[in-house]
Amino acid sequence: MTGIRDARVIDVHAHVVLEETMGAAGEYGPEIGAADDGTPWFRIGDYRLNGVRYRGGPFIDFDARLAQMDRMGIDAQVLSPNPLTYFAHIEPAAAAVFARRHNDALAGHLAGHDRLVGLAQVPVQDITAACEELRRSVTDLGLKGAMISTDGVRRLHDPAMDPLYETFTALDVPLFIHPGPAGIDGPKGDPALDAFELDVVLGFAAQETLAVASLIFGGVLDRHPDLDICLSHGGGASAYLIGRMRRATQKRAWVPDSLRPDGALEQAYARLWMDDHLNSDRSRALLEEVHGPDRLVFGTNFAGWDAPDAAGPVDVPPAYADNARRLLRLT
Repeated sequence: MTGIRDARVIDVHAHVVLEETMGAAGEYGPEIGAADDGTPWFRIGDYRLNGVRYRGGPFIDFDARLAQMDRMGIDAQVLSPNPLTYFAHIEPAAAAVFARRHNDALAGHLAGHDRLVGLAQVPVQDITAACEELRRSVTDLGLKGAMISTDGVRRLHDPAMDPLYETFTALDVPLFIHPGPAGIDGPKGDPALDAFELDVVLGFAAQETLAVASLIFGGVLDRHPDLDICLSHGGGASAYLIGRMRRATQKRAWVPDSLRPDGALEQAYARLWMDDHLNSDRSRALLEEVHGPDRLVFGTNFAGWDAPDAAGPVDVPPAYADNARRLLRLT
């Protein structure tokens, strides 16, 4: 079977749930159980997700994962932390314990797999601890980078985040950014998102769009020119809204001087990496047109509610696997 270095299809958007992490965050869990009627549930603090089968399915069972990958024509995957358990707002000590348990367990499962690589979890509420855990995860455990939430105790452009960004650059590994549902262990989101599960259906895209703007307008890319950042779901609605962001550079007083020249905003935007998990060929075409194809990678949210149909092979532009190898430093 093809390994990741020779893979034709590499899925960079594939979350994992690990039995070894159950209870690792103390009172926050996580915890898996089932109702009297057999309906599975997953608890994180006061939040409970009902109806998603983790045990016995591809999220936890690596044999089931590989079998489903084969059915979908996915040669290799990048496994990342579960968005429900980023724990970006809990006590720093508890977040650090969970991250260490997660990373140790993930590295153990990946040993001997040439089709699977992993991303670390880091306790972003304690930047010093996050830097230490990132270094340990990459240098000692062999993980290929880390994934953090769009929403933490600090905004992505906060200069207090710079030591973490500098650590990614020094280790020469990418940073992946993905939303988590608002309110699990931090502040509640917009109450309008409570209806129709809009916190996930639309709220994730809103968080990703805000992340793109924060990274560009907040100067993160200027301060860290060698940092590679990959955002999920095509960076939210950023491709659709690039014109409004460009207009802001021409009309708003707060815009940094570096973004005012013609084309500067687009150059900054093109610095970011995006996965193409948009559930629409037309949306992916717009993303390719606006962003360009050189930093786009394939993603599925594997086994999630919005993942592609598992019954048939996925359709992936051939160049995306080479892009993923460049992003992961596998070339």
